[in-house]
Amino acid sequence: MLGGTVPPTDKGVVSAVCDAYNSIAREGAHAAYAEAVAEAFGYTTEQLRSIPAESHMGLGCGNPVAVASVKEGETVLDLGSGAGIDVLLAAQKVGPKGQAIGLDMSTDMVNRARKNAFKQGYRPPQVVFIQTKLTESLPVATASVDCIVSNCVINLLPDAGKAALLKECYRILKPGGRLVVDDIIAKKLLPDTIRSDLSAYIGCISGALQLEQYRSLLKHAGFTDALFVDTGGDLEIYKFAEPTRGGAPSSSPSTKCCAATTSPLPQTTIGNLNEWAASYQIYAKKLSSDNGAADKSPPALDRWWDAYPKDHLTSGEVASLLRDPDRSDYAIIDVRENDRVGGHVLGSVQWRADLFASSLDRFYDEYGKTKQVIFYCGSSKGRGSRCAAWYQDYLDGKDNTESKACVLEGGYHGWGYPDLVDGASSL
Repeated sequence: MLGGTVPPTDKGVVSAVCDAYNSIAREGAHAAYAEAVAEAFGYTTEQLRSIPAESHMGLGCGNPVAVASVKEGETVLDLGSGAGIDVLLAAQKVGPKGQAIGLDMSTDMVNRARKNAFKQGYRPPQVVFIQTKLTESLPVATASVDCIVSNCVINLLPDAGKAALLKECYRILKPGGRLVVDDIIAKKLLPDTIRSDLSAYIGCISGALQLEQYRSLLKHAGFTDALFVDTGGDLEIYKFAEPTRGGAPSSSPSTKCCAATTSPLPQTTIGNLNEWAASYQIYAKKLSSDNGAADKSPPALDRWWDAYPKDHLTSGEVASLLRDPDRSDYAIIDVRENDRVGGHVLGSVQWRADLFASSLDRFYDEYGKTKQVIFYCGSSKGRGSRCAAWYQDYLDGKDNTESKACVLEGGYHGWGYPDLVDGASSL
């Protein structure tokens, strides 16, 4: 059980929340508990069966995608995307021409969500999960998102962070764009004993705003006509949902005894949660006149691949590999197209970037057991890095630690070894 008091600084609060939800992501949630909570807050059996069980962990307080009127081709952003449940449901609605983006502060939640997307057959940039601080400027272009959803997350931020995030929501929404938030709202002023209870904070109670405070933050962010609906959800479900179809955590087999209370959230001693707070669904829209015409919106993510892990090797390191007769556990992949004819790194294999994503299965079959797969293009800042991100995401989805995606820093333009070049007399 998590104990202690809420840290006195905003930075400390964010750190404590990240630590707690990293732990929850690693340990997983009991499948029956997670399903009971999800159904209690509006998810249908059909919805839950359409996505991996590991993507819902009993951490939400509503079903925002169900009421967000998501349309095919739209860009949808989930704030605090957790293990991916709402992003994956949104991806079903936006289709291959749309984009579903998840932002989360927890690295382990992002890793878990990416694996769940992989299980569903989704690849970036159609479905993207990015680790970022929700209390800071979001890595999303202005006026680029059709719909923002969030599910029981904003209450976890310090008050200044809540205000900053709602302002960012207004910035990144297209004119007329929609905000649909499920969150916990305090019914009355919470006493200091609850406000300072870290377990209650991680459990989404202590950080809850009162209704008029929430409405004021939205108004100051630009959302002048927000609608608040008390959904009548029973918050005690977090404490007393009991497994009915077995007790193994959804993430992996376990020998842990299945207790009556199997919530991944820390338990508190503040009494009946419904006495202090309630679940609300909040609807708001960005004014259509702000930020110009909606049909001129930029891509939401300029360089999604920068958020995906990959190693970087210098030209010297790659040259050392090529000069070492005892090393054969690597491959060098040139992802350029016609510009390859001007010369390429010795021994590199061409695998064009424009065809790479659609041929990942075949690429994995060929290189999945190769220790280092080194990608490059002209500068390695665009196509090379993007293909490396695709490959590493594929490896992570397969739980493959035998191979690793790498990027040749500087690309071919920065390759300073004329004796290690094919197809050109000089660099």
